[in-house]
Amino acid sequence: MPGGHTQTLRPFLWRASKLYEDTEIVSRNHDGMSRRTYGEYADRVAQLANALDDLGIEDGDRVATFCWNTDRHFEVYFAAPSMGGQLHTINPLLPDEHIRYIVENADDQVIFVDPSLAEKMAGAAEGAEEFEGVDLVVMGDADATPLDAASYESFIEGYDTDYDWPDLPDDQPAGMCYTSGTTGKPKGVEYTQSMLWSHTMMSLSPQGIPMADDDVVMPVVPMFHVNAWGMPFTATAGGSKQVFPGPSPDPADIASLIEEEGVTLTAGVPTVWLGLMEYCKENDVDLSTLDRVIVGGSAAPKSMIRWFDDRGVEVLHAWGMTEMAPIGSVSHLKSDLEGADYDTQVEKRGKQGIMVPGIEFRVIDEDGEEIAWDGEEFGELHVRGPSITKEYFKRPDANEEDFEDGWLKTGDVVSVDEDGYIKIVDRAKDVIKSGGEWISSVELENAIMAHDDVQEATVIGVPHEKWQERPVAFVVPTADADRDTLDEEVMDMLRDEYPKWWLPDAVEYIDEVPKTATGKFSKKDLREQYTGSMELHEGSVPEDAAPEQD
Repeated sequence: MPGGHTQTLRPFLWRASKLYEDTEIVSRNHDGMSRRTYGEYADRVAQLANALDDLGIEDGDRVATFCWNTDRHFEVYFAAPSMGGQLHTINPLLPDEHIRYIVENADDQVIFVDPSLAEKMAGAAEGAEEFEGVDLVVMGDADATPLDAASYESFIEGYDTDYDWPDLPDDQPAGMCYTSGTTGKPKGVEYTQSMLWSHTMMSLSPQGIPMADDDVVMPVVPMFHVNAWGMPFTATAGGSKQVFPGPSPDPADIASLIEEEGVTLTAGVPTVWLGLMEYCKENDVDLSTLDRVIVGGSAAPKSMIRWFDDRGVEVLHAWGMTEMAPIGSVSHLKSDLEGADYDTQVEKRGKQGIMVPGIEFRVIDEDGEEIAWDGEEFGELHVRGPSITKEYFKRPDANEEDFEDGWLKTGDVVSVDEDGYIKIVDRAKDVIKSGGEWISSVELENAIMAHDDVQEATVIGVPHEKWQERPVAFVVPTADADRDTLDEEVMDMLRDEYPKWWLPDAVEYIDEVPKTATGKFSKKDLREQYTGSMELHEGSVPEDAAPEQD
């Protein structure tokens, strides 16, 4: 183990391989289940580092991945940054144009490609000068793909299981991830060794997302999405057994892995857990080992929190951003709330939570002033801390817009209650301004999804000649929902909770809410379909729901 600097990733792997040498790393791969120990994993990480050395990877070079959640992908997680390179995870769900831009902008030297994504990679690379000189390695049998690439096992075969790991400085770039580019070209975020070290230590704290040597951790959130929220690093540091669910796991895959591997902690966006909940309604699923489910990416509906509570599983709602590496806040109950009534506790747990140790925040209103912590006032959330980037990669235009005196301006509109719990009212671009008043699309969505016959729901603002914007709800009914009455039931439910001018002007049924490349609801796609006045479907909204605002 190298001496000197300590705020690097390498000591986490050293700890796991020495203290938990026999703890398993399990992976659902194309060719079946893979089982290795941390001891075997450390040997393979060293082999990969030696192979990358031979390929010509030098200090600071970017090593890219185009992969799902597998054990081989996990090997790149420690090999590339620990040898002085930079782990660059590429989202394979992005358009080809964005992938080509990212590969060129990052100057990737080699890309590791999942077999199931080889055709997607081949399409993005075909005739593209951005890929000239980039080596490709397939995480399986390359011969079965359209790529001119090496197969992973042959790539590392024969290399020494020892590696002379360098003594890296804390500010050495170790990782890179790009934002999804929904408002322009993707923006690159670099993570230094100390940023990833700090994020791991924050996660390990009791008010983060701690993972211990008796945990079995399964990240369903993709490893290409902000390092699976840092979970592979945190689980390694904690000595946890790790389970990687492989390519495109469906609810049946997730359920069987929980049962067969004894998963105690898992994480993903709400749509993942809504799918599992639907699957459990039709199948006998044993969730008895499951202790915690981390929900992030968008708000956790209260109905989801209650559903898992009924099965003895705690839902921890987390919030963060690519720029934050990514965890910022987690909805743990503070000790003085443990005696509160259940409804109060669920209300707190449904918020984005309290900031993890090490992160500072402020909330600035339209006048540039900090808001009161009263749960009513709101403004834009600004954050700073050791795991938060201070600039974008090669994007001075975005730097000027999104950073101010060391603070990252998140673009999230939030309120903060008297206990310090942050609640995202909306993204700045998604909040609905109707008749000079603000309406939270997120709050309406959560309320609608509390209906038993609603599988998914999203709310957008549609232009209105009198009120500027009006909310419209898009609902995916469950299979057994009565579509003739569901819209009226939803409106009646909302009418009990919200003022009349908050109520949607329409409840539209759709088969599926469009998703972004990271699994979040894509309101942009819905807005493009409804840029003018809307025709309400028959019987959708009672006339008395029309806004009457002062």
